Amino acid sequence: MSDPSLPLIDLHRHLDGSLRIQTILDLARQHNVRLPGDTVETLRPHVQVQGVEADLLAFLAKLDWMVGVLGDVEACRRVARENLEDAKQEGIAYLELRFSPYFMARTHGLNMGDVVAAIAEGAEEGSRATGVKVKLIGILSRTFGPETCRRELEALLEHRHHLAALDLAGDERNWPAELFIEHFKRGRDAGWAITVHAGEAGGAASVWAALRELGATRIGHGVRAIDDPRLLDHLAAHRIGLEVSLTSNLQTNTVADYPSHPLKQFLEHGLLATINTDDPGISNIDLKHELEVAAPAAGLTPAQILQARRNALEIAYLSADEKAALLAGTAR
Repeated sequence: MSDPSLPLIDLHRHLDGSLRIQTILDLARQHNVRLPGDTVETLRPHVQVQGVEADLLAFLAKLDWMVGVLGDVEACRRVARENLEDAKQEGIAYLELRFSPYFMARTHGLNMGDVVAAIAEGAEEGSRATGVKVKLIGILSRTFGPETCRRELEALLEHRHHLAALDLAGDERNWPAELFIEHFKRGRDAGWAITVHAGEAGGAASVWAALRELGATRIGHGVRAIDDPRLLDHLAAHRIGLEVSLTSNLQTNTVADYPSHPLKQFLEHGLLATINTDDPGISNIDLKHELEVAAPAAGLTPAQILQARRNALEIAYLSADEKAALLAGTAR
């Protein structure tokens, strides 16, 4: 990651998987939420992965303690603002931050539209204070079914001008893309870009469905694309971006170890693969760790790591003018 002229970019980071442990404790006290630990160190094993989880759903269970303390919309605004402050500490110049309004609202029965508005306000406050450029991505949480996702979509559409893209995340294996075709048609009609979690808990067929049924032009994770040579050719030919998260894929048992990760093969195949953090609060990592520790452990050369960073700038949800301004800011 040694090219100082290239901005540090994270395209796949979940807001609700990026809470500070101290903030979780503060909000729990404020909203009378009982936690399994009352100090940073006693709470840590309950909200951060200590090794490898059984699967994606076991990993996602860590999120419950994070969203469980979001007792009002001010809490949502706070954690959005802190996400930008933490990104600044990592040296990130541009961040795409995604969130599920239903997942964040459900524990305390918050209004989903108010949650979206609060996150937009907090992210804007954080961006102004830190200089980190941010774009927001709305998630539909497939785990809760198509009808809940329809209501979630309505909340996102209320504030569509604050969002760059629509995503589908959650239980990929049991809630296939075909159940959400109409949701994503409405998202495309709203002018949003489409990125979809696929090929993580599901196979290559899940990636094909995200592309063909939902109109995705970027894929979150996409690990199992490696199983289908025709899919690899399609992703390369159509310049489909892959938002790869190495440590997360290891911790969710999507890959056995770093050397088993197909990211190196993706780059060798000419795919627009990138390196991201996913849920750094849960994984206990930052972007520097992914670039300097995880990527070399996955067999990437310095040139390939640099290519992944260039790919991030290419597939970012930024206009040509915004990309030029980002590069200019890095060069100063």
